[in-house]
Amino acid sequence: MPVDRHQRQQHDDPFEGRIGDALRRAGDSFVADGHALVGGGAARGRRLLFRRRAAVLGGVAGIALVGVGGALLLPGGGGGPDGRLSVAASDAPRDDDGKVSGADLVRTLKRLMPEGEFSDAQGRGTGAKEGPYARVVYDDGKGAAAVQVALSRLDPRGDEALHATQCPDTNQGNYDDCRSNKLEDGSTLMVHQGYTYGDRRESTRLWLANVVTPQGYFVTVSEWNAPAEKGAPVTRKAPPLARSELVEIATHPYWLKAIEAMPDDRAEPSPSTDPSPGSAEPPLVGGDAIRATLVGLVPKDLDVVLDGTERTDFAYVVLDDGRGRSLVQANVQLGGPTSLFGPDAETLPDGTKVVTRQGPGEKGGKDVVVWTVDTLRPDGTRVTVSAFNSGAQHTAATRDTPALTMAQLKAVATSDEWAGIG
Repeated sequence: MPVDRHQRQQHDDPFEGRIGDALRRAGDSFVADGHALVGGGAARGRRLLFRRRAAVLGGVAGIALVGVGGALLLPGGGGGPDGRLSVAASDAPRDDDGKVSGADLVRTLKRLMPEGEFSDAQGRGTGAKEGPYARVVYDDGKGAAAVQVALSRLDPRGDEALHATQCPDTNQGNYDDCRSNKLEDGSTLMVHQGYTYGDRRESTRLWLANVVTPQGYFVTVSEWNAPAEKGAPVTRKAPPLARSELVEIATHPYWLKAIEAMPDDRAEPSPSTDPSPGSAEPPLVGGDAIRATLVGLVPKDLDVVLDGTERTDFAYVVLDDGRGRSLVQANVQLGGPTSLFGPDAETLPDGTKVVTRQGPGEKGGKDVVVWTVDTLRPDGTRVTVSAFNSGAQHTAATRDTPALTMAQLKAVATSDEWAGIG
């Protein structure tokens, strides 16, 4: 079966997907071509997130980031030879691209930062169709580092807001620190200190602060310990701004005034878990329902020592049979893409298509392997179940093989218990 970029086996932890989504959402138009992750809207983004989470063939794991200089960095290296989808040759700050201009945003970012040297400033104003942002390369004498702020609106009660401000499950995330709390004005703040890639294949650190207000104003400030977020040599041990400085910049009222200046057509409400009348997009599946179903399908001779979920689409369990912990995760999508199941897929008597895969893990855990059963039912429900020989993808193997055999994984993925889960 041919393998395209969206079929690669990435096994990203859910938080990497969420952070990538949050950064893309805050700078949604940093991508302008038809193949962009956000170009098709939030629902397309959810489908791509599912593909990243699900156990599919080949590729590399990584967080898709809004790129310094107006590029989106794609896991797996879409676009140009360095993995960038370039939007413009230059986003030189202007004074005429909105009520709050790109030049204004850059000037404010510089003003809010500690004393130092600035270079490579780029930005877009509130009138730009692509959305406002500002970025600089900052050097306090200890090494040049990229710093960026992006502004947007979202539904404060929707999944995007939750994903932007919820710290990852500790079993799923590979990071140094994360804190999320409510502010006095009702906003939610999350500060995450991690890495550009969860498997730390590069030593580039990514620290960010996300703020979502009760009105749905979204501010995200990101910093790296290199002059670019990908492909540039690390210049310092850590990004330049301490947590308190990052928070001070992210919560500054200027950014909210800038978001208020954005035209109304720049607002894009977040989809709910219920399909709107006449909508062509399938609804999302609740994470709690997936978790309950997955737990119920675990063979009785295995102990569930840990379980968790995202709000939608995803859940996991950690099993222990006395020979070492084993992570098992399930992804469920209604209206799954049929193109991922080619002529080589097994077809069951009820019409369900089944693809099985075995290969190495790609989240940095030493000697980790992953076994996967990917299924597509006649009604379009896609259930993907993956098992690992470790309790987490980014930790070393605890056993030679996953706790579930391929036959057991197939039994779980094809169980009638998934019918009607939406």
